[in-house]
Amino acid sequence: MPADFFATLDRGDRIVVRYRLDDSPSGRGGESAGPAPGAPRLSDAIGHFLALEDGVLSLETRSGTVAIRRVDVTHAKRVPPAPARRRARHG
Repeated sequence: MPADFFATLDRGDRIVVRYRLDDSPSGRGGESAGPAPGAPRLSDAIGHFLALEDGVLSLETRSGTVAIRRVDVTHAKRVPPAPARRRARHG
């Protein structure tokens, strides 16, 4: 990922970000039967870019604002707008 990728974004651009999780038991990753010991623990976030300030990336996701340290980001890219939600069928 180019170092200047985040500088090319406008507020509101929709992006997906893959980032390293905190390895502590109380961290974002929590306790789980995840990857083998020593393997990187990763997660993804998809949402609208808000800002990159003081080394922290802010995204507005469906579940709220997410803050991710820039140094934890391994990949990021623009994605198209979310598809329209389907209406519930009544029948």
